[in-house]
Amino acid sequence: MPISPNFQSEISKEWEINFTQCTPSGFLKYTDLCNLLQLTAAAHSEVGGISFNDMQAFNQAWVLSRMRVEISELPKSGDIVTIKTWINNLENSRSTRALEMYVNKKKMVGCETFWAVFNTKIRRPEALALPFEHFKLFPDKKATEVSLSKIVVPTESELIAKKQVFISDLDIVNHVNNVKYLEWCLDYVEPKLILNHSLESFEMNFMKELSLEDEISINEFKTNKESFFSIQKEEKNCFALQLNWK
Repeated sequence: MPISPNFQSEISKEWEINFTQCTPSGFLKYTDLCNLLQLTAAAHSEVGGISFNDMQAFNQAWVLSRMRVEISELPKSGDIVTIKTWINNLENSRSTRALEMYVNKKKMVGCETFWAVFNTKIRRPEALALPFEHFKLFPDKKATEVSLSKIVVPTESELIAKKQVFISDLDIVNHVNNVKYLEWCLDYVEPKLILNHSLESFEMNFMKELSLEDEISINEFKTNKESFFSIQKEEKNCFALQLNWK
């Protein structure tokens, strides 16, 4: 679709947290938090004329490469959250986007994301085919205290599970949805840490896509303050996750 007449380089969007998005403790799941952040990013790309549907005319899509989330508090069921987003950098095939989540004007979450333009036919990155010069960039306006990084997976990681990719794991780009990787790993975290929302921050690196019927392994290494997960296919890392505990 064309660029919206209401387009702005920084937008805010409200969402109501419902019970299906929450853990038994009544607070927003970390996976649904990531979904809301990405839905807000998608809404901004739509009004800016670089949405999934716009890009599919050129067999392109945005895919998430890295994501860092810093949490001071989690919203709970019934809360109205406001998510703000803007772009730090955008050039050729890459973009860095910032997001913040507020409840009653109080910042609860900061997030930095790194995206790549992906050709959905040849399954490789390439330069964005659509114009994007109308986006004002905010390179110095950061949403997180710590910037994105490359996660170093400890060599001492141990195998904790094996699984196969099912159809329910796939998204519209026909590969495993990025939030699924997080969900798979959090299923092996001690439940009380999730229920007590003890996660201070987490970071994800997406390295290789996974497809239907792929056989994967999930590996973990943990200390008192950190947990590292990696997901491998044929002994090669496809995904890395670092959880930082309070």
